[in-house]
Amino acid sequence: MSPGHVPLPQPESARPLPPEEFARWYGPWDPLTPASIAAFLDGFDRPWWIIGGWALEKATGVSRRHEDMDVSIAHHDAEALRVFLAERGWTTWNADSGWLRPFDERFREIRSSSGIWVRADALSPWVLDVPLTPFNGARWINKRLLSQERDLDEVTWIADDGLRYLNPEVVLFMKSAQVREKDIVDAEATLGLLDEHQRAWLRDSIAQLDPAHPWAA
Repeated sequence: MSPGHVPLPQPESARPLPPEEFARWYGPWDPLTPASIAAFLDGFDRPWWIIGGWALEKATGVSRRHEDMDVSIAHHDAEALRVFLAERGWTTWNADSGWLRPFDERFREIRSSSGIWVRADALSPWVLDVPLTPFNGARWINKRLLSQERDLDEVTWIADDGLRYLNPEVVLFMKSAQVREKDIVDAEATLGLLDEHQRAWLRDSIAQLDPAHPWAA
């Protein structure tokens, strides 16, 4: 690889590292929770919303262990988040296609489909994972199905804790790409609670990518 070139994407054959191997290579996680994320992002004046397992736990009331904390922001707000966190002593890293590099004034280019990891310094645990969401102006774009554009209020909801969460059917659609053990647990807890509109959206969206996917049924 020539100096300055972006690393090659992670090969198709690569699999997620088990927790102990992940910690060995990248460092451990001590993630924020819904109880602490609001204070952490207090003063950040762009929209953000909780995604992943925490979003499903809030929607279903079914608890499980969480390895990290995921929130998302619009891709065009990545620089604003970087500056906001840097002013508060946090370092940001760009996670993209299986590799990590600093996301700072040296490396400010960031793809709209990548993410941001946050920690205080190299000796501290990761506290937050921020997968970016592509937007068309103010319109949310489904990163796995780019033909879908919706208003943010259509794909998120405000819970009784005052925080914004991604709709459960959209979380499951994102999880359908991997279907890890925890994703199966989440699907079993969530599918039966979706209304017919949510189930139809999930079924039709998954079928556009993989008609044979078990969740498409």
